[in-house]
Amino acid sequence: MTALKNIECKLVLWFQYSILFKQEHAHDDAIWTAAWGKSEADGSETIVTGSLDDMVKVWKWSDEKLELQWTLEGHQLGVVSVDISHNGAIAASSSLDAHIRLWDLESGKQIKSMDAGPVDAWTVAFSPDSKYIATGSHLGKVNIFGVESGKKEYSLDTRGKFILSIAYSPDGKYLASGAIDGIINIFDIATGKLLHTLEANLFSPKIKWKIFREKNGMSVYSLPLLHISNTSSKDNICILFMYYTQTGNCFSVKDDKEVQVCSFTSLTFSPDSQLLVTASDDGYIKIYDV
Repeated sequence: MTALKNIECKLVLWFQYSILFKQEHAHDDAIWTAAWGKSEADGSETIVTGSLDDMVKVWKWSDEKLELQWTLEGHQLGVVSVDISHNGAIAASSSLDAHIRLWDLESGKQIKSMDAGPVDAWTVAFSPDSKYIATGSHLGKVNIFGVESGKKEYSLDTRGKFILSIAYSPDGKYLASGAIDGIINIFDIATGKLLHTLEANLFSPKIKWKIFREKNGMSVYSLPLLHISNTSSKDNICILFMYYTQTGNCFSVKDDKEVQVCSFTSLTFSPDSQLLVTASDDGYIKIYDV
């Protein structure tokens, strides 16, 4: 979810769920962003969070509880986006200080710091091969940085407005960006060609992009087992309907079930899509069994 402090977003879960774990006071200020990854080396699962307190925190998820592993210092202003490489070894964070930082999740040490330019790193996303990091620009460009080089390799120009959200397709061939005006652009990575410019709400069963619109922008998700089938936006409330991709059936919608609502600033699923982590401006991290 786009992490804007003045936006209240609400997730409506149309199925029974339970809170497995709640971490109170996880940060000293609002948590804007969270990512969940799995190590290819040992299978351990890690949650990374970023906050207005300028900190990036690394948590180990094991035995249905979170344990703080690292508190990563370096950013000078609020951390607005984090992501974890697909092999689970590296975390990327971006901040209002205009820097992207790479962190070794095993040691908790900073690997690189990249100057992205003013307001040019609102969101970060690793490519599926973990060789590149895509960031969104306030000028409507998607900037691609090399993980090894630490430098900007090239840019994709949407000719649009402030980009708030980015997602790669699972095969790494395409990239989707969501802008503050609600426009989605889809690029061919190999050619850099803009393939489609889309509006409103949609999902793609073929490449499993999940895209939904907010009043102040568009969020794009790529989940292995879930679709966002339909969404609506009114007064900054985002409503998600989740479906199994294999069957196309809604989880469990019954008239006799009370709809559960929770406020959040960021959400992400576990690698197996069985759990959901939300972060909120009250500094809480919550893990849900979905």
